[in-house]
Amino acid sequence: PPLRPTTCTPPTRWGSRTIFSLPLALLSPHAQMRQYLDYLQDILDHGTRHEDRTGTGTIRVFGRQLRFDLTEGFPLLTTKRVWMRGVAEELLWFLRGETNIQSLVQAGVSIWTDWPLQRYRDETGDEISQEAFEERIATDDAFAERWGDLGPVYGTQWRDFEGPEGRVDQIERLVRGLRETPHSRRHVVSAWHPAQIEDAALPPCHYAFQCFVEGEPGDGRLSLMWQQRSVDSFLGLPFNIASYALLTRMLAQQAGLTPHELIFNGGDCHIYQNHVEQVEEQLTRTPYDRPTLRLRQRDSIFEHAADDVTIEDYEHHPALTAPIAV
Repeated sequence: PPLRPTTCTPPTRWGSRTIFSLPLALLSPHAQMRQYLDYLQDILDHGTRHEDRTGTGTIRVFGRQLRFDLTEGFPLLTTKRVWMRGVAEELLWFLRGETNIQSLVQAGVSIWTDWPLQRYRDETGDEISQEAFEERIATDDAFAERWGDLGPVYGTQWRDFEGPEGRVDQIERLVRGLRETPHSRRHVVSAWHPAQIEDAALPPCHYAFQCFVEGEPGDGRLSLMWQQRSVDSFLGLPFNIASYALLTRMLAQQAGLTPHELIFNGGDCHIYQNHVEQVEEQLTRTPYDRPTLRLRQRDSIFEHAADDVTIEDYEHHPALTAPIAV
């Protein structure tokens, strides 16, 4: 059921849906994680069914927000297992500016393999297995260079954005800005490059994020809000929440700030029709306490390795698997 706090401003009714506008402080850590389940239920209850680009079909709504207090623990979903090492490896791949899946595959991470694999099959007619394809990507540099590149996806846009007067390292600029002008309203990173959308294997789903600092140096708090045009709510969003929570911690560490609030703004928020059974199972589960994130200190945000990220006291329900739509 929707959250029904006992002490708050009365909820606003909009059609058949109850909308709560609550200060984050009024939501307990359990209630904050319950938001995600309420969000899934909202899509099932109020979404419309549509065909989509992948041919899978979705149930979709438009315009939703989730908020998490990062001082209350790390917002890693507990109603199913989320693979945190995969989250960390992908984020570090973005931060390195890479767009080829080779290093991900070598690290045992397959979350981006489907797109180059499908392109290889379509262009060559070879119905190679994913296992065989990844083996060649991992061990054959020439093959990886030809078939493992995704085009100008997140790594390019975050670290090597092509502008009219040259290329911009948006992450380096962001870290410098958080240190030197923390209260600026220009702490924005965009992965959306209109001129390069057609060249990417997949246009960016989470296409921009903005940072916000309150307080003074030495006692400041960092919040991060990201924008997502397309939200695979069962498979993708739990990864996105964990990834941006980790990024917020990394940025805060570099700027001498305390992580505060994480905010998700979703556009086309959908559940794929072949994920409904798994979603309904997840909705029967009660969240556990949040785990704790430990992050080793590094002089540069670009020096981090996956081993720097440790999750402690992660109690979770069993994993739920579902096919990815390509």
